[in-house]
Amino acid sequence: MFRSVTNDLMVSPQIGLDAVAEAKALGVTLIINNRPEGESEDQVPGADIEAAAHAAGLEYVAIPITHSGFSQPQVEAMVAALQGAEGKILAYCRSGTRSTLLWALAESAQGGDPDSLTNMAAKAGYDVSPVRPLMDMLKAQA
Repeated sequence: MFRSVTNDLMVSPQIGLDAVAEAKALGVTLIINNRPEGESEDQVPGADIEAAAHAAGLEYVAIPITHSGFSQPQVEAMVAALQGAEGKILAYCRSGTRSTLLWALAESAQGGDPDSLTNMAAKAGYDVSPVRPLMDMLKAQA
């Protein structure tokens, strides 16, 4: 269910409450929810995941990404979450794609190499080509 993008970042489709304990067992200290509330009727509400995370001693951050795209505040929030984590991170959305795209943008904004980031995402089974021009732009501005 969890796909490793880096040694410290895993992404996943929508998680359930049982996945919080699984994530903790894998060394996760922060769960990032990139899914907007009410996107589908079968998703576990973010507040429930947040409560389970806190009960397990994990940090939780919500950075919802709709299908309308990514904004600078979302990229900045992801940078802050990645930089503030003191252990492994699990980011999730409906399929894991938006989490991976936002990670790639955040890393590019911090000067990460878009080619390397693209390769890491591909090894985890995700295609970042929809945001590649933005990755290049953010890298150039870093």
